Amino acid sequence: MTSRLPAKARTIPAEPDQYGLGRSLTATILRLPRHAGALCFLSAVVFIAMTAMEFLYFRQLSGGLPSLDMRIFGFTPDEGMAWLTALGRRGGEIILVWHYLTFDLLFPALLSVTLVSLILATGRRLKAFRVQPVQLQSIFALVLVLPYTLADYAQNIAVARLLSDFLSANPDSLSLASALTVTKFALFAIPVIVIAAFWLAGQKRLA
Repeated sequence: MTSRLPAKARTIPAEPDQYGLGRSLTATILRLPRHAGALCFLSAVVFIAMTAMEFLYFRQLSGGLPSLDMRIFGFTPDEGMAWLTALGRRGGEIILVWHYLTFDLLFPALLSVTLVSLILATGRRLKAFRVQPVQLQSIFALVLVLPYTLADYAQNIAVARLLSDFLSANPDSLSLASALTVTKFALFAIPVIVIAAFWLAGQKRLA
């Protein structure tokens, strides 16, 4: 007499959630406005620390010349070379370690997150923005901020390379660093203008 075992149910492998990461990222971004105040405070603290280092220490190393990061309108190759020459190898190593590998490794990301939080926080005070799908709100904020983030890190890499290898300093590399510096500040101004416009529009609506 033979016994028949019950047939095993066919196992269907679970399909990976293709949208799970996107949903998680969107949810994280949409929570940022709750922490806008704390993010602004942290960004201000880091900025003040960086500015203090610039004026109280780095300019002593460079003979009073401003760092390339501070030159909003860029610099000529001769001006960039003058800064590097005034620093010397020791001064260049100090700025590389205490600025580009510490504060300025963190600051662009922190400032970018802060800008995204402020765009969403001020935008949601406006009905036209608030009624948009949450994914669209997130994409709008990221599109405004990410170009600045990428430009800032690209500029940091360009200047850090000059500081770590003085032989790489030539008119082309210095012109590139200058162009990235100007681009960084120009792209930073875009989300700031949008935040200011949203805030003013919100104030008018409340008036």
